[in-house]
Amino acid sequence: MKRRIVASIMAVAMIFGTAPAVFAAPIKIGISIWSSTDTLGSECKRMIDAAAAALGVQTQWVDQAHISEQVTSSAETLALAGCDGIIICNSASAEMGSVIKTCDENEVYVAQFFRVIDKDANPDEYKQASESKYYVGAVHESEFDNGKTLVLILAGQKGCRKIGLEGWEPGDATFLGRWAGYKAGVEAWNAEHPDDKVVLLDPQYGRTTTDTGRATAEAIIDANPDIDALIVAGGGGDTLLGAIAAIEAKGLTGKIAVVSTDFLPDLDAKLKSGAMAAESGGHYADPFFAFLMVYNTVRGKYEAKTDGFRDMVFPYMYVASPADYENYAKYFTGNELPYTADEIKALAELSYDDLAAACAKLSVEDVVSRHAK
Repeated sequence: MKRRIVASIMAVAMIFGTAPAVFAAPIKIGISIWSSTDTLGSECKRMIDAAAAALGVQTQWVDQAHISEQVTSSAETLALAGCDGIIICNSASAEMGSVIKTCDENEVYVAQFFRVIDKDANPDEYKQASESKYYVGAVHESEFDNGKTLVLILAGQKGCRKIGLEGWEPGDATFLGRWAGYKAGVEAWNAEHPDDKVVLLDPQYGRTTTDTGRATAEAIIDANPDIDALIVAGGGGDTLLGAIAAIEAKGLTGKIAVVSTDFLPDLDAKLKSGAMAAESGGHYADPFFAFLMVYNTVRGKYEAKTDGFRDMVFPYMYVASPADYENYAKYFTGNELPYTADEIKALAELSYDDLAAACAKLSVEDVVSRHAK
């Protein structure tokens, strides 16, 4: 939308033969997120705020709770607010049809974070995204590998054989990817251990609040008192906190091994107490790379494609003990961030391929190598 205003000013100036004043308004990027205040969302915000400050970018945030109508309306809100670009964490991929249409109509670039449109499950939205000049791309994890790894940690390292599953929203694209991975992990284990099989229960859904997460965990345990593990698939962190509270209230802490995706701020204590058995996460820098993709497309450094889109895969980190967590806590939490202001500025000058390589390289070891004194 801002580009339309600038073009109009230039056109008027040319008609009247006047030289327009230099228009150097800062780039404005909107962020549509389920929550900017829960465990994961607040870490995402901290990273984006640091990037915006380093690059002189204005931001505007919309919390949409992964409610479909609010997801789609958030794109309209941010476009009308004069954003040059948007990064969005949608729920179902079908919502992206409306989001991309809004961005096309308003000439606003958009990229997804924690999400990608599946070509097979959503062919219409995939085609629309591929052909859109304003759909930049997606930054996401390999949710299949993530899910498979967590199940194999439960089965192999923790000795669990009956696993409950708590999702957050039926049909959510990320949850479906993780669920496929959980099932693959069970299949792989059972194929190698036919006399010592693992059972994975069908998912129950705890949405994205502590109260609903707790109630759902209680219902799973009441219906299946013999489970020895519970996967809380994600949902921002609050769902997990509710599930942990439910297990503690039933006196089952340490007896039900809990794994999840989305690091908690006190994960070290949760691992020591047995409230958590393992967790994957550290991915709050995922939207940072989506932010840089949009930033560089807005300023013309990256080409706006109409024959496909950019697909950047972000690495998960796994912790299954307090020792695993020690370096992560030192370099990813508290006052530390994975990148300094100078490093953010340098990343913003990379080609897309080099930026994708930097994204794939991010790990605790990578940060230690750059920041350790």
